[in-house]
Amino acid sequence: MDPRIREHAKTIATHSTSIEAGDTVVVQLPPAAEDLAVALHEICGDRGAQPVFLSYSQRADRAYKRAADSFEEPAHRRALYEETDVFVIARGGANVTEGADVAPETNAAYNRAMEAVKRERLSKRWCLTQYPTPGHAQLAGMSTEAYEDFVWDAVSIDWEAQGAFQAQLVERLDDAEEVRIRSGDETDLTMSIAGNTAENDTGEANLPGGEVFTAPVRESVSGVVHFDLPLYRYGREIDGVRLRFEDGRVVSHAADRNEELLTGILETDEGARYLGELGIGMNRAIDRFTYNMLFDEKMGDTVHMAVGSAYPETVGETNAVNESAEHVDMIVDMSEDSVIEVDGEVVQRDGTFVFEDGFEAA
Repeated sequence: MDPRIREHAKTIATHSTSIEAGDTVVVQLPPAAEDLAVALHEICGDRGAQPVFLSYSQRADRAYKRAADSFEEPAHRRALYEETDVFVIARGGANVTEGADVAPETNAAYNRAMEAVKRERLSKRWCLTQYPTPGHAQLAGMSTEAYEDFVWDAVSIDWEAQGAFQAQLVERLDDAEEVRIRSGDETDLTMSIAGNTAENDTGEANLPGGEVFTAPVRESVSGVVHFDLPLYRYGREIDGVRLRFEDGRVVSHAADRNEELLTGILETDEGARYLGELGIGMNRAIDRFTYNMLFDEKMGDTVHMAVGSAYPETVGETNAVNESAEHVDMIVDMSEDSVIEVDGEVVQRDGTFVFEDGFEAA
């Protein structure tokens, strides 16, 4: 076994989820990630935790969705999660487009049925990470060896130092009222974050981490945004997304590619037309776009926003938590002709933060 796999498992168990004696642990991994499952089970055994291994198959998932006429909440899965302390899941499918021929309305119906189950899982200590496989390497345009290096380098950085760097932005967002995002001629979006909380993501849940994220006040988002980097969702690429917001709600949308899939996402439920998250990437170790949102949204010169559900921990007591069966992140490249303003003060210009060397004042 590559020693970096055991190091990856140690980071998950120690830094991300703090597995300890008596914990019940669900390990849900694709077949290609069996070595990571072995390493995690070794740690569970050593610490006196109780693991349950679930193998995840994209082919099986596709087959079920295409065959089913309707979906109901899987009570047995919810029961498992209710009795679980820690949940670990890794991406790593052989074919990243496996679900491309599942209809958008089918995915929407499935997600609605799974909404309560998902909320139960997210209420536990959890970690979503990546296992490097040839399928994802190919999507990233990299050799398998180079992609392994990329993934394991990204998950094994000094998270204490990364957290200290990101804390400088958290301080500027604490007690802030308004954020404005401007990029090029097609993005000018304002939103209130008054009363909400900025979280410092250092790999405790998503691994790798490397962002500061919060939630907008639900009805406050106004303006237009062009997400100029593509994303993969349900095995299909959505590119060139443009959204217009009024009173927090998406009132018009377009995409250069797979617009019907975007429409299906926005029509999942009412909450899917509101923003649940504003995230600002700060991980300089992730220096290339790989068509994998787990990494791409953390790049240091990007902003991402998610239509759909908000993370409750980011929403203040006096504000409403946006609820939805969807949570779809989309990215704006902020490396050129772009600024982030917090209460009128520029905190990032052309991808460089005000507290970094090279920041240029107006």
